[in-house]
Amino acid sequence: MTALHGGTGPAEARERFRAGLVRPTAGIADGFAQANLMVVPQDLAWDVLLFAQRNPKALPLLGVLEAGEVRGPAVDGDVRTDVPQYVVYEDGVPVGRPTDLLEVWRDDLVTFLIGCSFTFESALVAEGIRIAHQDAGVNVPMYRTTRRCVPAGRLSGPLVVSMRPIPADRVADAVRITSRYPSVHGAPVHVGDPAALGIADLSAPDFGDAVEVPPGHLPVFWACGVTPQAAVMESRPPLAISHAPGHMLITDIPDRTFQIP
Repeated sequence: MTALHGGTGPAEARERFRAGLVRPTAGIADGFAQANLMVVPQDLAWDVLLFAQRNPKALPLLGVLEAGEVRGPAVDGDVRTDVPQYVVYEDGVPVGRPTDLLEVWRDDLVTFLIGCSFTFESALVAEGIRIAHQDAGVNVPMYRTTRRCVPAGRLSGPLVVSMRPIPADRVADAVRITSRYPSVHGAPVHVGDPAALGIADLSAPDFGDAVEVPPGHLPVFWACGVTPQAAVMESRPPLAISHAPGHMLITDIPDRTFQIP
């Protein structure tokens, strides 16, 4: 069976994940948007929607499914089976990392599709900016910060960021390129000293895998779609389900749909 790569189509990638393949989705299906998932009971959905509206940099919404729906216009698949790995939270505590949600699915669950920075990585690569976690074959490093999100209803929590080392002389290019994708987190939230975000040690990410920041490179931080998971862990609702960090839903939406001039 061939390995998944940039030329793999969204439908083939989802089929492989549905069959049980577990791996981060960075570098797969170039040209198509990837999405974070947050799935909550209907009685919490308004709070999630308001949390996203108040924190659009971290939670840029690509779509919301009706309660019980498992398909939508963004994906010709099934949100219960087509993500490589999920996390189930009870009272804010991760209690399982299943590869499908068939046993835990309920008709009152509402699915939020949230933009993912993996979407703009192919645009960076096309401009000659290498992606360290793709080169290393690992998950992107993600960190909780001391920046607080604007709370909404029962949800509150810290901003989570992803980090990519960028050559110092290409940081302006990375900002320019990613700023054209506001629906998938857009421009960075910080460049340089991680301590300014309250990050003590880049070699110890809260989610994902560490990557080296080589000489002549700067750590560049983007808002991350794991932010709602951090809010769930802090706010402790009875039930919430997400993708496992770095294990996204690959949609059928072309990247260019989200690119602004």
